[in-house]
Amino acid sequence: MEQLIANVDWSEIGWASWETLIMVGASLLFSVLIGLPVGVFLFLTGKRQLLEQPLVYAALSFVVNVLRSVPFIILLIVMIPVTVMLIGTSLGVAGAIPPLIAGGAPFFARLVETSLREVDRGIIEASRAMGASVRQVVLGALLPEALPGIIAGITVTAITLVSYAAMSGVVGGGGLGDLAIRFGYQRFQTDVMVITVVLLVIFVQLLQMLGDRLVLYFSRR
Repeated sequence: MEQLIANVDWSEIGWASWETLIMVGASLLFSVLIGLPVGVFLFLTGKRQLLEQPLVYAALSFVVNVLRSVPFIILLIVMIPVTVMLIGTSLGVAGAIPPLIAGGAPFFARLVETSLREVDRGIIEASRAMGASVRQVVLGALLPEALPGIIAGITVTAITLVSYAAMSGVVGGGGLGDLAIRFGYQRFQTDVMVITVVLLVIFVQLLQMLGDRLVLYFSRR
């Protein structure tokens, strides 16, 4: 067994796993903080909604679609000057977080918009009939009703960010992806590659299990 994993440095694997968790956690937090209000605004300004604004919706939808359609590996490279300006470096964990947010926030915003569209329109109309403001409708009716779908969207976004974080290793982003490329690919250490892949699969499975449980819990309430 030791011969099969002779090149594996467990302390380095542990540190790379921790870096991946930091990247995913930080980028997920900011993706939710940015994507949630953007998704709500997309819904509200859409056709036959409370704040219907076709031009505003079209412009915001275009920006979201552009960011979602750019392959993440290209986004990593394109954002290097912006990342350097914001963080001071494009390398390591800190350098990977801005592109991860740029890729995760619009993705989550679309999921939020979709979840809100699935809310029964009768709830919105009933709230408005009782004199509720737009803010009250959003906070008191829309978001609570769409909460299971939003949690499912957070889960999907987190899993997507795991793959994005691994991909950031191509440009020196740190974490398991960087370890897999530097040792598993460039130095032909297959055992290191296998271990990093297994750990990424475990991360994804744990995130999915946690997300499913939360969705089930809030769906029963």
